[in-house]
Amino acid sequence: MEITNVTEYEAIAKQKLPKMAFDYYASGAEDQWTLAENRNAFSRILFRPRILIDVSKIDIATTVLGFKISMPIMIAPTAFQKMAHPEGEYATARAASAAGTIMTLSSWATSSVEEVASTGPGIRFFQLYVYKDRNVVAQLVRRAERAGFKAIALTVDTPRLGRRESDIKNRFTLPPFLTLKNFEGLDLGKMDKANDSGLASYVAGQIDRTLSWKDVQWLQTITRLPILVKGVLTAEDARLSIQAGAAGIIVSNHGARQLDYVPSTIMALEEVVKAAQGRVPVFLDGGVRRGTDVFKALALGASGIFIGRPVVFSLASEGEAGVRKVLQMLREEFELTMALSGCRSLKEITRNHIVTDWDHPRALLAPKL
Repeated sequence: MEITNVTEYEAIAKQKLPKMAFDYYASGAEDQWTLAENRNAFSRILFRPRILIDVSKIDIATTVLGFKISMPIMIAPTAFQKMAHPEGEYATARAASAAGTIMTLSSWATSSVEEVASTGPGIRFFQLYVYKDRNVVAQLVRRAERAGFKAIALTVDTPRLGRRESDIKNRFTLPPFLTLKNFEGLDLGKMDKANDSGLASYVAGQIDRTLSWKDVQWLQTITRLPILVKGVLTAEDARLSIQAGAAGIIVSNHGARQLDYVPSTIMALEEVVKAAQGRVPVFLDGGVRRGTDVFKALALGASGIFIGRPVVFSLASEGEAGVRKVLQMLREEFELTMALSGCRSLKEITRNHIVTDWDHPRALLAPKL
């Protein structure tokens, strides 16, 4: 059966993967209200397409932190990719590079920063969890820098791991043949079995709950790389991120895996964009499955978006070819949405191209002046 959209990969991944692995990738925290909301919220944003505009040439290229990429669609950090496919992060890195876009490697990757760098050229960011042992953090950041990674995405929403009940039921732990490759030499690469979620126990033991704004500043003393703060949902924290020296903000609720009943990222986006006032770029992470979703995020002020689950599900289904296809499908859908909305470049996408259910009820009839 031919795959015609990104969402179809989830069912294939479910068939192919062991239950423990699929549930780890697919599930959210507690009631999973935010998990559903991350998708549902997009359907409450409608288009106001403009017609009779020459859309014979459309340019979707952009720059992120000064790096030129082919489209505003990038790969979010997702852990344990070799649990989805034997080639894991190698396959994802090659697919991102072929598509001319950015891959973000997770701290908890099953391939090291050096191994991912060895796959060839490409613009890559490194997602960082801050461990209690700051020497470990400093070492890891230096290794990412040496391996040619271009930015650090600092995850700030995980002082403790969210309550993911399927992981508790499944007694989730990393399969014995896999390790957290970036920590292998530091005796932090293995995850013990636990009587709930092995990952929750690992986080409780290793990740620093004291993490605060001063650590964002400390990070800038140990690296020249730009720092993206990943996990911002409010205007207040957007302003504090900029004060602390962040080069950019990723609006994220961690794939709805941390605090349940936070808003969808597409709902939180505009508040953060307004608070940033154009001082730093703001990106959206979470819930994107269609080119129309990408357009909606950009219309609300995002500079680009990151995809997570579509990568692991397509990786599980078809390896590198699956990830390439996801990026290609999203690219084509986004380009089509632009054409049908009357936009020829990213700068032509405006707030007037959409109407949301939180706008004035008469907004469908007239744009805000």
